[in-house]
Amino acid sequence: MGPLAVVLVSGLLCFQVDGSRQRQEDSPPRIVEHPSDLIVSKGEPATLNCKAEGRPTPTVEWYKDGERVETDKDDPRSHRMLLPTGSLFFLRIVHGRRSKPDEGAYVCVARNYLGEAVSRNASLEVALLRDDFRQNPTDVVVAAGEPAILECVPPRGHPEPTVYWKKDKTRMDDKDERITFRGGKLMISSTRKSDAGMYVCVGTNMVGERDSETAQVTVFERPTFLRRPINQVVLEEETVEFRCQVQGDPQPNVRWRKDDIEVPRGRYEIKYDKEDYVLRVKKTSVNDEGTFTCVAENRVGKLEASASLTVRAPPQFVIRPRDQIVSQGRTATFPCEAKGNPQPAVFWQKEGNQNLLFPNQPQQPNSRFSVSPSGDLTVSSVQRGDAGYYICQALTVAGSILAKAQLEVTDVLTDRPPPIIRQGPSNQTLGADGVALLKCQAAGDPIPSISWLKDGVSLLGKDSRMSLQELGSLQIKNIKLSDSGIYTCVATSSSGETSWSAFLEVKESQGGIVAKNFDENELPGPPSKPQVTDVTKNSVSLSWQTGMTGASPVASYVIEAFSQSVSNSWQTVADHIKTTQFTVKGLRPNTIYLFMVRAVNVQGLSDPSPMSEPVRTQDISPPAQGVDHRHVQKELGEVIVRLHNPVVLSPTTIQVTWTVDRQSQFIQGYRVLYRQTSGLPSPGQWQAQDVKVPSERSIILASLKKGIVYEIKVRPYFNEFQGMDSESRTARTSEEAPSAPPQQ
Repeated sequence: MGPLAVVLVSGLLCFQVDGSRQRQEDSPPRIVEHPSDLIVSKGEPATLNCKAEGRPTPTVEWYKDGERVETDKDDPRSHRMLLPTGSLFFLRIVHGRRSKPDEGAYVCVARNYLGEAVSRNASLEVALLRDDFRQNPTDVVVAAGEPAILECVPPRGHPEPTVYWKKDKTRMDDKDERITFRGGKLMISSTRKSDAGMYVCVGTNMVGERDSETAQVTVFERPTFLRRPINQVVLEEETVEFRCQVQGDPQPNVRWRKDDIEVPRGRYEIKYDKEDYVLRVKKTSVNDEGTFTCVAENRVGKLEASASLTVRAPPQFVIRPRDQIVSQGRTATFPCEAKGNPQPAVFWQKEGNQNLLFPNQPQQPNSRFSVSPSGDLTVSSVQRGDAGYYICQALTVAGSILAKAQLEVTDVLTDRPPPIIRQGPSNQTLGADGVALLKCQAAGDPIPSISWLKDGVSLLGKDSRMSLQELGSLQIKNIKLSDSGIYTCVATSSSGETSWSAFLEVKESQGGIVAKNFDENELPGPPSKPQVTDVTKNSVSLSWQTGMTGASPVASYVIEAFSQSVSNSWQTVADHIKTTQFTVKGLRPNTIYLFMVRAVNVQGLSDPSPMSEPVRTQDISPPAQGVDHRHVQKELGEVIVRLHNPVVLSPTTIQVTWTVDRQSQFIQGYRVLYRQTSGLPSPGQWQAQDVKVPSERSIILASLKKGIVYEIKVRPYFNEFQGMDSESRTARTSEEAPSAPPQQ
């Protein structure tokens, strides 16, 4: 039995013994203030309250876990004091790992002679807070606008610790509606750059506070554009820049794309300039057109912005109209083709007439004028009143150009050329008594008649062995040695005559002589219709294309010409020509010519090409009377020639084109200068070709060396005066194209 039970029993016995002597006003003890549970920090003072009433005044004692508590009443050195009111006061709470003398369940007992009263139990617990967090917050990396969550479980403790957070050593509150505290979690719903910092979770109870490990919140920013590239429209040869400016954290990497492909370095210059990422395109061409995209990317995001590039190329003539000489009733066609970006609109008008003619324009009833979709002007049933100058104009937003061509109308009869001998006789060596066949095929309008001469003397009707075949060939039967000689086929009509001669040699028949009759299929095919590429007062430049190849390759070409004012027959004006272009020189000024070309191989000559269009050589310019030479030189000096990038057409040809800014009445033509700058110890001598038509803006340099760099420039001239040179440009001719596939 514990001490408390003994006290209760003895008190009861005493009451019964002395009950008869109880004073009327005495009363047993009654607890009027019970002690309350306490949680106290170690080393801190504490008080367990207890107050009792009764008469006589009760005495109070305290019991812990059933054992009487020793106070200063028992031992003056005790840290427990019994207060006059009956409360138990602890100077400091003693608590250790092994010894916990103050922790436990307490009751206070009040006694007098009438009995005793026991309070309700009150626990005294010692508060606790450990050091180690059950979960420390960890570093977080987020993009601005995304949520961020930091989790924390505080150390074990008693009472259970609560949590608050510090950012950069300052306690946080929940005034910002984006920030929520829930248990040990810190949640930021939409992070901002300002939310970045060092975060600490603090666990706290009455014992004190514990700081967690520091967690870093990093708020990166997705890339955003401060400047986007803008759409650009420029003229060819101009320089253009696309700019974009980005921000983000970390600083975004920037690259450029063109039409979904990374832009090639070299062609495009990329640099960083005053916080802008710049893509520069120098000397733009139509090939640079497309969509350019600035791509900005960092570890939390990627962003793109695009802009388009439109390159306007001023109009240029691909085919210029040339003067036409047409007889009445015939059809005249003036080709005119232009290129540019956008594609130029081509239209025509006759000089002195306000009416404009457009492609695809509904043709007016009885109108003899029409323009094809490609820009060719056709005048049908030409009349004398149609003669004059016709102007082809090409127009775009990037500029306009025009070219003139003259229509000259002639009488029907004077327009007819002399007959054409398609195939004439060839040299032959035959044995006696055989049959000789000398060919002659002619054509013309009107149809020509054929006659034959031997050594300049008419043949037909004088010898029965000789007969004229259906197409005009001469057959000689039973040939004799005396038949040897020069035979000439003559084709004659009202428009003139044409002749072709060959030598026939007859030898004693010894069986070893075999007449060589060439099959027409062995001859080369006729070349294409020659095109006029340049005209001066004494020369015409022609170009053509090779026809079908015969039994052997084409070795050379022959050019024939006809002019009514020079002769009534076709004349050979050039032979042994090795290329498909040639300038016929030594012509008369202000004279109309027609040209044909024949191909030559080992077997003989081809049929002639179709006739060229009639072409008139330039008139001799009258001397400039009363011209101030200083004025001419001044005006020429103000002409600005802008040379375009030369275009390499083949291993030996380069096309040169230019535009003129300030025109002058004193321009007779342009001098194109070029020289070799590679393959030699030093640049070669300047060579020159003159463009003698002031309206021309193009020339093809031919017979160049393969794989060589040429420097080219252009200057205007008037008689002996010369203007300023254009800026020079360079071009490298290509190497020879392969002539056959590789051998296996």
